[in-house]
Amino acid sequence: MAQKTEKTNVMRILEQKKIPYTPHFYPHGEGIPTDGVTVANFVGKDVKSVYKTLVTRSASKNYYVFVIPVAEHLDLKKAAKAVGEKSIEMIRQDELLPLTGYIHGGCSPVGMKKLFKTTFHSDIATLETVAVSAGKVGAQIEVEPDKLIRLVNGRTADIISSVQTN
Repeated sequence: MAQKTEKTNVMRILEQKKIPYTPHFYPHGEGIPTDGVTVANFVGKDVKSVYKTLVTRSASKNYYVFVIPVAEHLDLKKAAKAVGEKSIEMIRQDELLPLTGYIHGGCSPVGMKKLFKTTFHSDIATLETVAVSAGKVGAQIEVEPDKLIRLVNGRTADIISSVQTN
């Protein structure tokens, strides 16, 4: 059983905005896998309701955030089209912390240093609740999708690859 840890900034922001959430904590550290599917299993959630946060840069040097189910892959062409760009690419892992304030594996759409244009995969609208990172490895928050989308001024679009490459 994972031990509870202190509140994260994401949790504080949700409380400040009076958005109800359920915290989930999971084991992490050396030798413990923290890929999205494993995290979903640790917190007892269906992989279709646990989302990961990805940060990209466009050819025009704008940054965009995409939030998709953990077992899926971002379709860069669909994502670019969704935000009106010709092309986008994933940022390098070493750019994530200075840009967002989050580390790889603990990136949340809530509470980044700057509010970037955020797009959630359209399937989120079919969920009662969604789990996303609480802003640090080992912590997730479960929240109603519409409240999360509104909080970050997000939108939805079909942004995942149609073909599984597993």
